[in-house]
Amino acid sequence: MHTIIPIFFLIFTYLALSNNFQVDNLILGFFIAAGIMVLLRLPKRPVMWRRLPTALMSAVVYTAVLLFNMFRSGIRTARIILHPKLPIKSGIVGIRAASKSELGRALNAHAISLTPGELFVEMDEDGTMYIHSLDVDLTLKQAEATQQYQEDILTKIFD
Repeated sequence: MHTIIPIFFLIFTYLALSNNFQVDNLILGFFIAAGIMVLLRLPKRPVMWRRLPTALMSAVVYTAVLLFNMFRSGIRTARIILHPKLPIKSGIVGIRAASKSELGRALNAHAISLTPGELFVEMDEDGTMYIHSLDVDLTLKQAEATQQYQEDILTKIFD
């Protein structure tokens, strides 16, 4: 039972990406999703139906915040690049990931890599993320608040 919901989500994602809703593609999507679930071997966790509305709302908020940050970073990166003096203060900074879980850290690193002007480079065993940034000062200034906010949202989604 604990693999049914992820299998349906994976099938839906596969069908959306392939844009082919024929029966043979649906069967192929099922086998791909089942193969992924066999390889992942997710731990059995009971579905807490009471938490579902909160988790779904938090996922929507997380996606909206991520899209807003991508847009804002894109504008900021375009201004830096189009500026006549090219005011780049690039470098690699170390930021402590607020998330305790591996999934939370992975999503956090993915969110950083999606935003223009920042690129996730590496993560230490203790959870320190190394990020290449076009504006080191701004990244350090915004890092702590962003990390705590993302940790709060991810906790509502996955715990």
